[in-house]
Amino acid sequence: MPYDSRSALPDNVKKVLPAHAQDIYQEAFNSAWEQYKEKKDRNGDESREEVSHKVAWSAVKSKYQKGDDDKWHPKK
Repeated sequence: MPYDSRSALPDNVKKVLPAHAQDIYQEAFNSAWEQYKEKKDRNGDESREEVSHKVAWSAVKSKYQKGDDDKWHPKK
């Protein structure tokens, strides 16, 4: 289900991503949640939630990268 706030995000997101990246994740997840509500709009047998999480991580990875220090940093 969509996330109303950053604090509602899953722990595995909140614990590893900086605040701005969490905002990106939340916005992308919520958008994908709406976009892929119909099973016919998704590839394969993935659930709406699985697809939304994949889209959200992809959005984060377009702006951030995981550094050698295992922390996420904005891409230059």
